[in-house]
Parts: sequence; C-alpha cells; structure tokens
Amino acid sequence: MSLNLLFVIGEAIAGFSSGSMALIADAGHNLSDVLSLSLGWAAAILSARPPSERFTYGLKSSSILAAIANAALLWVAIGAILVETIRRFADPAPVGGTTMIIVAAIGIAVNALSALLFAKGSKSDLNLRAAFVHLMADALVSVGVVGAGFLIAATGWVLVDPIASIVITLVIAWSSWGLLRDSLRMGMLGVPDRIDSTKVRSYLESRPGVTRVHDLHIWPMSTTETALTAHLVMPAGQPGDAFLHTLAHDLDHEFGIGHPTVQIETNPHSACALQSKAVV
Repeated sequence: MSLNLLFVIGEAIAGFSSGSMALIADAGHNLSDVLSLSLGWAAAILSARPPSERFTYGLKSSSILAAIANAALLWVAIGAILVETIRRFADPAPVGGTTMIIVAAIGIAVNALSALLFAKGSKSDLNLRAAFVHLMADALVSVGVVGAGFLIAATGWVLVDPIASIVITLVIAWSSWGLLRDSLRMGMLGVPDRIDSTKVRSYLESRPGVTRVHDLHIWPMSTTETALTAHLVMPAGQPGDAFLHTLAHDLDHEFGIGHPTVQIETNPHSACALQSKAVV
C-alpha cells in the first residue's frame, strides 16, 4: 500500500505537470487500487474477529462487502477518467512524452512487484484476486503509456494521449467485469463459481442410507469460506456421528465447503415444511 501510494502521488504530479491525461488516468486507477487494498486489509482484520451473540458467524462477510466496494470503486474511477478524456479530445493540450515514458516505466516495476505479492493467494480469495488483477492490469496499462509517450515524443501528435487514456479505461473495465460479477453474486449469496451444486447434490444422494435430499443451500460466508445446509432423508435412522464427520470431511476436501449443517429425517412419508420452498 505504501509503495503504491507513493507512486500514485508521484504519477499524479507528473501527469498534471506534463499535461498527460494518460498518466492522470493511470494515477486514478492506481489510487483505486490503494483504496481497494485498504478495504481488503480492513476486511481481513474484521473477518478474524470471533463470533458474538449478535454476529454468530463473526464478521466474515465483511470480506464480501469489501469485494463489492472494490468493484464499485473501479467503475466510479472508470467513469471519472472517461469524462476527463472526452474533454481532452475536445480541447487537446501539449503533453510531455518523455515524462510519460519515465513515470510509466517506474509504474511497470511498481505494479509488477506488488502483483507478485498477491499471486499465491489470488486463486482462493476474491479480495486477493482483485488486488492481483488490478495490479497486473496496471502494469500492462503502464506498458501502453510508455508506448504512447514514445509516439508523442517522436511525432508530437497530442491526441495519442487521450486515445491511450481510452484504451486504459477499456482495459480496466474488461479486467474488473469478472470481479464485479463475482462479488455481486457473493453478495446475493449465490453458489461460488468453483462449486458445482449438481455434483454436491449427487454426492449427498449417493451416501449410504440416503433416499432423498432437499432444502439444499450453498452460500459464501466470506470470500474464502463456504457454508451448506441440507436435509437428508434416511429411513434406516440416524446414522451416527461417524457418518456426519465423514460427510463434513468429504465436503471440505472435495468441494471446499467448510461449514456444513445437515438435518437427518427418518420418515420418508412425512413432508418437510421446507421441502416445497427449496430451489435446488
């Protein structure tokens, strides 16, 4: 965060002094990265708090709220950059190509190094994935700014700068769309992408003694943890703790569901009050 914040300040100063909208656009995006890292950090601290009487799951879902906020923050930044870029098309201004090249080259190093710090955890945590994608996108964008700087220095064509800014915003929008979609799905308690609910149902139905499964729900407790509830109809009776322990172990290791809660029903002819409300 400190490294990126220092770079944002330097890049913004360089952008305004050189008149480069591309540098200002990139600085705005980098600032949104710093804010998103702050949100992710705060969410990580809150998620570690133990459960309480009021928040029985703890504050794990704060990481989902942070992911939604991060995605929204990116799109606000995109809108602000586009407004200024359109204005720059109508009123082109002189741009310092050499300054663009130097600052953007530093940006490549800063963003690539920062992204590497999040690479390992980006596969399992949406907030870490957001940080990794944002920073890698920034590194690629900085490559584009370097190219625009060389064109301006060689040709003096100032419209290259707002054109580069448009390309930057399109890259940001493309890289962040999946994050926005996934974070909103989590916020709506949708089944995480990595889990196939059909396979989970088939697994539960295949357990010895299970004749039917209903009221199956799978939802994210946080960006890294998933919960499940299900009703299993088992006419032979309660199978015992060993059955439940094995079930919990398999759900965790095979599907990444670490918080399952199962209700056993022994009468196959008794209609469960929740059965008609079940979607899956």
